[in-house]
Amino acid sequence: MAMVIDAMDLLYARNLDGFAIVSSDADFTPLVMRLLTDGMKVYGFGEKKTPAPFVNACSKFTYVEALGQQPAAASETAAGRKDATALRSDTRLVQMLRNAIVSACEDDGWALLSAVGKQVANQASFDPRNYGYRKLSDLVRVIGLFEIKQDEQAVWVRDTPTGGRAKPAQPAAAKAQPVAAPKRPTRVPAQPAAGG
Repeated sequence: MAMVIDAMDLLYARNLDGFAIVSSDADFTPLVMRLLTDGMKVYGFGEKKTPAPFVNACSKFTYVEALGQQPAAASETAAGRKDATALRSDTRLVQMLRNAIVSACEDDGWALLSAVGKQVANQASFDPRNYGYRKLSDLVRVIGLFEIKQDEQAVWVRDTPTGGRAKPAQPAAAKAQPVAAPKRPTRVPAQPAAGG
């Protein structure tokens, strides 16, 4: 209770930009909602066991297990890193990324990955480190459900047209070759049954 009183005193002093609450306890959710109502940013930090109402109430929530992780060597798998199958089966993550791509995409369906990153940053609990990846681009590549292209200036991403797995990138020479249209099957008339 003392922390709530202190937070309200600080709120009325009006000389700060936001609050950080380090807790895995949903009892602070009403405090977070009150601070947000007054226009404050609330940054939450807690363990993976933190209840969803508290996580979702915060402006940004970071799981403490994701903090301080050293980048893994290329040959090692980072502790807690989810594999492609686990990532693809996380419907909340996949839907969040698809929605962000739709929101950020241009007429051709491609979206700047940086714009997608800004969209998903609005989700309180999203951080690629929560899935074991340092960068959003690494996470998107591993999921394998999105097409990625990169030029000298930016990384672009789009949902696969079929919503399935992304096809592996083809070399430029292979893309330039014309592809013959599939032949239509010829219709063979049915044969009468023998003996009858």
